[in-house]
Amino acid sequence: MQITQRAQRIEPFYVMEVGKAARLVATQVAQSDAPMIFLNIGEPDFTAPPLVQEAAARAIHDGLTQYTPAIGLPELRERISAWYRSHFGVSVPASRIVVTAGASAALQLACLALIEAGDEVLMSDPSYPCNRHFVSVADGTAVLVPTTAEERFQLSADKVLGAWNPRTRGVLLASPSNPTGTSIAPAELRRIHELVQGRGGITLIDEIYLGLSHDEAYGHTALALDDQIISINSFSKYFNMTGWRLGWMVVPEALVPVIERLAQNLFICPSTIAQYAALACFESESLAEYERRRAEFKARRDYFIPALNELGLSVPVMPDGAFYAWADCSAACARLGVQGSWDLAFELMHRAHVAVTPGRDFGQFDTGHFIRFSTASSMPQLRSAIDRLRVLLA
Repeated sequence: MQITQRAQRIEPFYVMEVGKAARLVATQVAQSDAPMIFLNIGEPDFTAPPLVQEAAARAIHDGLTQYTPAIGLPELRERISAWYRSHFGVSVPASRIVVTAGASAALQLACLALIEAGDEVLMSDPSYPCNRHFVSVADGTAVLVPTTAEERFQLSADKVLGAWNPRTRGVLLASPSNPTGTSIAPAELRRIHELVQGRGGITLIDEIYLGLSHDEAYGHTALALDDQIISINSFSKYFNMTGWRLGWMVVPEALVPVIERLAQNLFICPSTIAQYAALACFESESLAEYERRRAEFKARRDYFIPALNELGLSVPVMPDGAFYAWADCSAACARLGVQGSWDLAFELMHRAHVAVTPGRDFGQFDTGHFIRFSTASSMPQLRSAIDRLRVLLA
């Protein structure tokens, strides 16, 4: 059977590959004094709050399970619009909001609508691996631009200008970012967007962790800039609905019918049950719970990052959002006599029973010296992980 070049270009998602190995080890040590602690997957340990679960059950009971419009329930689009207004003080008309089968579907739709074969899209290195593969599936090329801790591991206008060439279609940013948890300062984001717009390009930004910002200097949506920004968002992270596979995108008015046509053919519609459940995300009781959980994520960050630094797993930039720690593991590798973060991840998995993600997934520039910890696990789990790492690295 002949496999397409497109499919062969897609590398494995190493987060998942390491996760499979960790689950295998976990079964072997499940009854031990040190069962596996999973700090490798970016998934909140919180599930959907009660009102959301009740709304899903009610939708099933009432038979609200048939197709919706391809771009989502009108009332859900209105609720999302109201959330932008109340949470961020930004007016985003519901007519520009397209509900999708997860943020992944939103990224795929955006890339298929806007990227031609041979187009290049600039992204930061490190960055979330699946984002560059969405570009590749649309027959474009993701161009990874090396970034440093001094730049908060984010693209700057100067970096964009330096990398721009006649094939460049635009930029795909993420703020806050996976794996670093860092955001782009609003003033710098404006400079990037103005530069891209001046060259007739597109500014596409992944904002799925925006609700989990911990610093007022950064917790602003890019949609405040103008109506030409394309923003991707999700119910997975802030709204704790990972397996429900529901997201949305905000696009210019002129792009909505194009996206709708693609969505009709590729997805029919997002999950109907998930959409009716998501309506309850915006009830005052649910929003209060989400804010309580956001404070808990911040408390975990405030404990875990300094603890890693003390162990020599240095986090060069304090994350201002999301729930990750991007740690330089050079000293730990030297101490344990292993070569790079890939080998270190398996060393920690087998010897400390702590699962982490090696930097291999996230780019090419110096990522072999970094590992990503997820701080989405409970505080007792994080404390136990630090205790085990302290013993191993002593």
